[in-house]
Amino acid sequence: MSQFSESSSTLPVLSHTDKLAAQLQDFLLLAGRVIMGWIFVFYGWGKLWTIPQYATTFPGRGLAPWMAYIAVPVEFFVGLALLLGFATRYSVLILLLFMIVASFSSHAYWSVPSAQRGNQAAHFWKNISMMGGLVVLFITGAGRYSLDWMLSKRR
Repeated sequence: MSQFSESSSTLPVLSHTDKLAAQLQDFLLLAGRVIMGWIFVFYGWGKLWTIPQYATTFPGRGLAPWMAYIAVPVEFFVGLALLLGFATRYSVLILLLFMIVASFSSHAYWSVPSAQRGNQAAHFWKNISMMGGLVVLFITGAGRYSLDWMLSKRR
């Protein structure tokens, strides 16, 4: 896990925010994980009970219907792992792959009618920004308030 330096800013006036970040690092990592993980848990939960119906939408996205039986549990269970901070870096890698596929299949705004383009572009770029957050979590790890931390301390 990386540690924020209290004096890492190039401008002395910013050192107060560096100190605040260092003091709140673990809480902010928890908050970020919960916020990021919640979207996967929320939308995955809704699809868990309707996978066969959801699978019927996959051919229109250029995906095989059987992929829904992988995508939905991944979305829910790996999102839950991220939320709890369990196997965080592995969870992040899986979710990055999930989001790449989802972004280019379900939100390919360049290939939809112009009436849908704005909405799909917003979803596509939202996914890209979420991938940026996942990359940061991959680098930092889950933080102290996580199952990863608890399990590593029991060894």
